[in-house]
Amino acid sequence: MTTEPTPTGIRVRDMTVDDCETVTRIRARGWQNAYAGLVPQSYLDEMRLTVADDAERRRASFARGTTIVNLVAERPGAGVIGWGCYGPSREMGGPVGRGELYALYVTPEQIGTGAGRALMTEILGRAAAAGFPDLALWVLKENAPARRFYERAGFRPDGAEESFEADGAPVPEVRYVRALGDAGAR
Repeated sequence: MTTEPTPTGIRVRDMTVDDCETVTRIRARGWQNAYAGLVPQSYLDEMRLTVADDAERRRASFARGTTIVNLVAERPGAGVIGWGCYGPSREMGGPVGRGELYALYVTPEQIGTGAGRALMTEILGRAAAAGFPDLALWVLKENAPARRFYERAGFRPDGAEESFEADGAPVPEVRYVRALGDAGAR
């Protein structure tokens, strides 16, 4: 399924296996841009070196099938400029039926052009249509621009915090949640 283009020409569509390498590059560049100074640089540098391996894992995941919904944003003349994915919450013991936004990245030169908003709008609409009562996400605690983006999209922190380890350093995250239903539909 492909959405109608936004006034800025951005179109959101289902990701295909042919998008795997581009999406992997978008993810790596997104991390390197957004998390510089928040995650050890050695960890970010390693992402650039593993793009081919990550793309192959993504292709294998597509071949197996998955409950994860992967979407890409594209702009005429620029190709695929963003990627987002969501599906059932991975949290053990969490609310029944909750969805989770696993990732949303836009190439650094396309930040602020509406690509992230177009992806978010499509994700919220599809997640609501799929019956998820709400959508949770985890964001780096110190990533103020991303937190502002999610807050503008109606997400709010719910008080949960966790850390993951990157090259031996703890990286704190906070959970945000947004109710869907009629408010999440397009």
